Amino acid sequence: MPLTLYSVSDGPPSLAVQQCLKYLDLDYTLVNIDFGLGEHMTEEYAKKNPQKEIPVLDDDGFQLGESNAILQYLADKYPNDTLYPKHVKERALVNHRLCFNLSTYYRNISEYVMAPIFFDYQRTPLGLKKTKMALDIFNTYLQRTGTKYAATDNITIADFQLVTATMCLEAIDFDISDYPLVKKWYENYKREYPELWKIVEAGMKEINAFEKNPPDLSHMVHPIHPVRKNK
Repeated sequence: MPLTLYSVSDGPPSLAVQQCLKYLDLDYTLVNIDFGLGEHMTEEYAKKNPQKEIPVLDDDGFQLGESNAILQYLADKYPNDTLYPKHVKERALVNHRLCFNLSTYYRNISEYVMAPIFFDYQRTPLGLKKTKMALDIFNTYLQRTGTKYAATDNITIADFQLVTATMCLEAIDFDISDYPLVKKWYENYKREYPELWKIVEAGMKEINAFEKNPPDLSHMVHPIHPVRKNK
């Protein structure tokens, strides 16, 4: 049975998983979940993921949410020499970067970039400070390891997540030149993996369009985020 990925077209976690599937050259069925229509908020979708979050991977009835877990699952099931290293210290660094992205990097970027586009939030000086802090920390990690990519000299599943998070900044024309190692890592990725970047770039263009013309989600009843009401 082929894999099925329930995905949102401009969602960084979804795009990270799509990159992994592409890199591993796996056949899969892509099911686009319409975030604007709130398809992820339905009880039907909750049967796949009680968190009502996107993405979800379905592997012949085995359903798995959380993009980090999906990436780890795919890299374990379809092992690659470098994508998810077996060496305990290298794997620890990959796992660390995944956790860092979730707890700090994408979290701060998403709160600054994505939340104000889709929900009733504002970009604030504090949000900018947290975003710059996340970039500075990532720049420091790259300096300390001296590696070409986030955890090793090869791309790993951690790069899929970190690239899609960084893409959100590019979508709003945020200048990352103050973080030279992050910028170099990001440009290397685009240049060396154009087919993977094509997946990310498509999402970036959507986010850029929404930045200029925020979507109307006033019909959505979200359990966490305040929905912007049309005037």
